[in-house]
Amino acid sequence: MSYDDEFERDPLDTAAEIAQAADDFDAFFAEEVDDRPRHPFTLYGKRYTLPESMPLMFTLGMERLQHSSNPDDIRKMLRPLFGRDTLDEWAEHGMTDRQFAVVLIYSAANIRTPGALTMQGAADAYDRQEAAKAGKAATPNRAARRKKGKRKTASSGRR
Repeated sequence: MSYDDEFERDPLDTAAEIAQAADDFDAFFAEEVDDRPRHPFTLYGKRYTLPESMPLMFTLGMERLQHSSNPDDIRKMLRPLFGRDTLDEWAEHGMTDRQFAVVLIYSAANIRTPGALTMQGAADAYDRQEAAKAGKAATPNRAARRKKGKRKTASSGRR
C-alpha cells in the first residue's frame, strides 16, 4: 500500500461526512434559551404576553399591510403576537384605529426591549406620526405646556 492509497478517500464517503457534520439550526435553536423577560399587558380584561422576539410572520405581515386594507391580512399579521381572533375581539369592544395603532407601537417596542415604552409613550409616538403625515409639528399636550412654565422676558437693560 502506497502513501497515496492510504490517504485517498472515496468522494461519496466525504460527501456523507460533510452532510452529517453540517450545521444544524434546529438543534441550535432548540438548545438556545432566551432568558429575556416577556412583557405582559392587559387589554379588554384579557392578559397578553408578548413574545421574546418579533415573529417573522408579523414582520412580513406589516410589509404586506402597507398596501392592503383587507381585514384578513390584518388578522393573519396579529396571530403570532396576540392569537387567532384578536382583531375581531378588539373590534367588538369598540377599539378605534388610533387605539389599534397605539397597541401595535407599544407591543413592537416592548418586544424588542421589554419595559422600553409606556402606553402614554406609545400614544405620543402615534400622535407624532400622524402630525408628521399631516405636515405639521406635534404640539405638546396641555399638561406638558403647563409644566414648562412661563419664560421671563429679556430686559433691555434700561431702568
